[in-house]
Amino acid sequence: MRAVASATLTRWTLGCLTSVIPANEPGVWFGRGLIATIMAAGGSLPAGTTVIPVRTPRVRGEWVLGPGVEFGSRAGFYVHGSAFVLCSTATHRKLVARLSEATGLPFFVIDYRLAPRHRFPTAAEDVEAGYRWLLEQGYRGSDVVVGADSAGGHLTCDMLLAHAHDAAFQPAAVALFSPLIDLTMALAKQQEKTRRDPAMSADAAAKMIGLYTRGQDPLHVRLRLSFADARLLPPMLIQVGGFEMLSADARYLHAELQKSGGRSSLEVWPGMVHVFQALPRVAPEATAALQRTAAFLAEHLAGGPHRADELREMA
Repeated sequence: MRAVASATLTRWTLGCLTSVIPANEPGVWFGRGLIATIMAAGGSLPAGTTVIPVRTPRVRGEWVLGPGVEFGSRAGFYVHGSAFVLCSTATHRKLVARLSEATGLPFFVIDYRLAPRHRFPTAAEDVEAGYRWLLEQGYRGSDVVVGADSAGGHLTCDMLLAHAHDAAFQPAAVALFSPLIDLTMALAKQQEKTRRDPAMSADAAAKMIGLYTRGQDPLHVRLRLSFADARLLPPMLIQVGGFEMLSADARYLHAELQKSGGRSSLEVWPGMVHVFQALPRVAPEATAALQRTAAFLAEHLAGGPHRADELREMA
């Protein structure tokens, strides 16, 4: 009931507001401030969290370590959402800190450049540079897990598919929160006929995404993703809220992965809104969702393919 009440309030406040924010520079700046305020108010930073900025000529981001978490042989990599326009490491710091606390892993969060100043493929290039930087710190792919939300889901899938045949590049497992897959928003628009997303309309989201993809062929292989090589990807957990338009993208991704021999688990959380995992003060279910995510990632870190090969060699 709390979730339904929050969704209803969101629909008649944030949902109305996002529909009239223009997709121009003043609108973008207003949107960034609005989302930052929502993430700050609805999130919760665990006491004792450590944040370590990373600045190199190629990579900008930060390490986030939940309370009691230390550096070791394993780590996480996180790709935040934003419709390629809005968010940053700062907006997602509370979410990643809680994910770090739940998993016991330090997470490196990439701060990729945003549209409209930086268009496709800038964000995709920054995400891959950040992941490669993490591997250069001495971590093997099989000892890394990846988390992502919304547009970060598209960026993550794009990166892993581009290197599907490089087993050493692939992480042990991936957790996606409300992943955006269809950048045309056609799936979301179809979903809207059943239920309108409380936070934003598909048309408004499409305008924001267009700031990143403007001038590109929508059929570009890195925009319209093909999951033909899904069998080569790590296992994925997909969590999505039942009230959001991207539930259509989540179902589509799950079906495509399974159809091509990939390993996928889909969880549709009734009554939840977009990336509810980031809003524990609004949705108590956020904590349970992160605990399920942590269990999924731990399971595959413990028994990944590279680790199985090592055990056979030791025997």
